[in-house]
Amino acid sequence: MKNIVIYSDLNHIDYQEAWDYQETLFKESVDLKISNRKGETDQMPKHYLLFCEHPHVYTLGKSGSEQNLLINESVLKQKNAKYYKINRGGDITYHGPGQLVAYPILDLDQFFTDIHKYMRYLEEAVILTLKHFNIIAGRVDGLTGVWIDIESKNPRKICAMGVKSSRWVTMHGLALNVNPDLSYFNHIVPCGITDKTVTSMAYELSKPIVVDEVKAILKKNIAKIFDFSYQ
Repeated sequence: MKNIVIYSDLNHIDYQEAWDYQETLFKESVDLKISNRKGETDQMPKHYLLFCEHPHVYTLGKSGSEQNLLINESVLKQKNAKYYKINRGGDITYHGPGQLVAYPILDLDQFFTDIHKYMRYLEEAVILTLKHFNIIAGRVDGLTGVWIDIESKNPRKICAMGVKSSRWVTMHGLALNVNPDLSYFNHIVPCGITDKTVTSMAYELSKPIVVDEVKAILKKNIAKIFDFSYQ
């Protein structure tokens, strides 16, 4: 029987609010696992997929360096942007309007217990989504995320990824640049990588792309790759 995933489109939502909501669902999933294992409950695990866009915000992962944020607090205010240190893996990244963010909260015990495979599955869902829009994308050896022109000397990153996992329950996820203001990436060293640039679907196709159109395709491809159904 296929796993069932509860899908929610949070639309435009403050980063802290979305993070708090993730933490609530994550804790509920972990607590349920613990109760089931102790024999206190016998409930089916719950899985979630959240889609959203955020106002301008920079987030720094546990393994990141604050030096990769290139502006101070006063400039952040001028740019109407916020900054958070958060509990995912990876370094610094940017979220903002026109960027599609996906937060899968999955109990990987019900899928497979391999975090590297999990990351590759997320990448594959994005690669398939970009292919639907006639953008050829792939992976760069040794680097997480999805890239354009991977055979060139200067591949461009179109999707960043950073996750957290505890007791094989996941949170955080991926950020696909659909139609964002790419100038905001100039104020960081994206993902701590100094010799690569960032791109978007709109830039690559030289036309604006509607985020909701991308949502529909990415939603379908994540379900296809992980072989689950939606509630």
